[in-house]
Amino acid sequence: MSKPKTGQVYLVGAGPGAPGLLTLRGAELLRCADVVVHDVLVPAPILHLARHDAEIVDASKIGSPDSGRQESLNRLLIERARAGKTVVRLKGGDPFVFGRGGEEAEELASAKIPFEVVPGVSSFSAVPACAGIPLTHRGVASAFTVVTGHEEPGRPASAVDWEQVARLHGTKVILMGVEKLPAITAKLVAGGLDPTTPVALIRWGSTGSQQTLVGTVANIASLAAKAAFEAPAIAVIGEVVRLRETLNWFEHRPLFGRRIVVTRAREQAGEFSRRLADLGADVLELPTIRVGPPSEREPMIEALAALGEYDWVVFTSINGVNAFFGGLLAAFEDIRCIGNLRIAAVGSATAARIREFHVRVDAIPEEYVGSAIADAIGKVETIENLRVLLARAEVANPELCRDLEKQGAIVDDVSFYKTLAETAEAAPVASVLAKEGADWLTFTSSSTVTHLNARIPLKELLARHPRIRIASIGPETSRTLANLGLKPTLEAKPHTLEALTRAIADHKA
Repeated sequence: MSKPKTGQVYLVGAGPGAPGLLTLRGAELLRCADVVVHDVLVPAPILHLARHDAEIVDASKIGSPDSGRQESLNRLLIERARAGKTVVRLKGGDPFVFGRGGEEAEELASAKIPFEVVPGVSSFSAVPACAGIPLTHRGVASAFTVVTGHEEPGRPASAVDWEQVARLHGTKVILMGVEKLPAITAKLVAGGLDPTTPVALIRWGSTGSQQTLVGTVANIASLAAKAAFEAPAIAVIGEVVRLRETLNWFEHRPLFGRRIVVTRAREQAGEFSRRLADLGADVLELPTIRVGPPSEREPMIEALAALGEYDWVVFTSINGVNAFFGGLLAAFEDIRCIGNLRIAAVGSATAARIREFHVRVDAIPEEYVGSAIADAIGKVETIENLRVLLARAEVANPELCRDLEKQGAIVDDVSFYKTLAETAEAAPVASVLAKEGADWLTFTSSSTVTHLNARIPLKELLARHPRIRIASIGPETSRTLANLGLKPTLEAKPHTLEALTRAIADHKA
C-alpha cells in the first residue's frame, strides 16, 4: 500500500469573535478543510463554514492542562497532516499575537509538515474599535503599546516591566489581564502613570454580547470587581478612551444587547442571522429542524415524470423549491422540461429562489393561507378543472388543498421533502437558552415551533424566563403557537425575513 501524501496545516486567525471579521482566505480554507482544530472561543457561525463531513476538534478538550495539552495538540496536527489531511488550526484573533501560533509553527517545521499562516484581525485593534476607541488619534495619541497580562504559569517573575510600560507615551492595550488588574494598575501607578488616566475594559468585544466598563487607573479594578467583570476582556488605557462618548457606534445599534434565538435549519439561518447581527443583536443559532427526503420517493418521481399533465405547481417554501428543481434536474438535466407549467410561490423569498433557476413566477400570494393562494391563481386564469401540483413538505396544512379543490381544481398534494428534528447540533445552544433565556424567540415556520417545543417545552421556558418575547413570521406559524396556548408578541407583515427583522427592531418593550 502506498504511503499517503503528506497534507498541510493552515494556522488561521479567526478574528476577535464577530464572524464577519474572519478573512476571506480563512473562510476559503475552512470550506475545504478535512480537519478543523479550534480554540474554545471561536463562535459557532465560523465553524459552520466547514464542510459537514469535516472532523471538528475542540482544542480545549485535547489532553489535559496538567499533562501538556499543547504537546498533545501539536501531535494531533502532525498526525492528521501525515495522514494526508488538510488541517485548519483555527485560533482566536491572530495566530502570531499571543496565541502560541509561533510555537505550533515551529513544531510543524521540525516535523517537516507544510504549513501556511493566515493572519487574523487581532482583538487588540478590533475590540477597541467596536467600543468606539481609536488606538491613535491626532493630538491625543501617536503610538500604542500592546502587552499581555497573562504570562506563562509558574514564571517566578513577570517578563513585563510594568514601570517601563507606564512611562511609554500613547495608548496602552492589555490583553488577558482582567484577573491581575489590581496588581497591574498598582504597578503602572508606581511607574508614574497618572491615576486619573481613563481606562476602558471591554469583554466579548465585536460580538452582540459586548460589554464596556469605563473608569480610571485608580478605580477600574474595584469597578470590575463590583460588576463581576470577567474574561475574555481587554483593557485600553489612555486619553483616547474619552473619544468613546462621540465614536461609540457599535453599542448604539437598534438591537444591541438583545439576545435573539434563530430556530431555522442551519443551511437557512445565515441570511436571517446576518440581518439581526448587523443591527447589533447577540444571535443564538439553535437549528430545530433539518430537511430530508420524503419517506416515500415514488409519488415525487411520478409527479416529476408527469409534469406535462399539470397546469400549475405551487411552492410554499424554499425547501420545496430546492427539492423540486433538484429532483427535476437530476432526472432530466434540462430546465425546459417544465414546458408551459405555471408557477405560484408563497412569499417573496420563495419566489426569489425560483427565479435563481431562471424560471418566471406567475402568482405570488403574500399570505400562506389557502384562500390567498387560490385567489392569486384565480387572477391569472379560472381555477376550475386546472391540474395543480403542490410540491411541499410531508406534513403540511390541508387547508390549501381543500381551498383549491373547493374552487374546482384537481390537486395532487405530493411530498418533496420532510422536516426532521435537529438534535445533536442544537444541544449546546439549547442548554444556554434553557439556563439563561433570551430576549426573543423567532419562528419562521410551524415546524420550528413544533420541534423546539418538543426539545424545550415553551410554556415552561417562558415561565422560567418571563422576559422572552416571541416573533412569528406569519399566520400559519402563529396558529401553531396558538395550538400550544401561546400568542406571539408580534407577527411580520408582510411575511418575510426582512419584515420580521424590522418588526423586532421597531418593537418597544
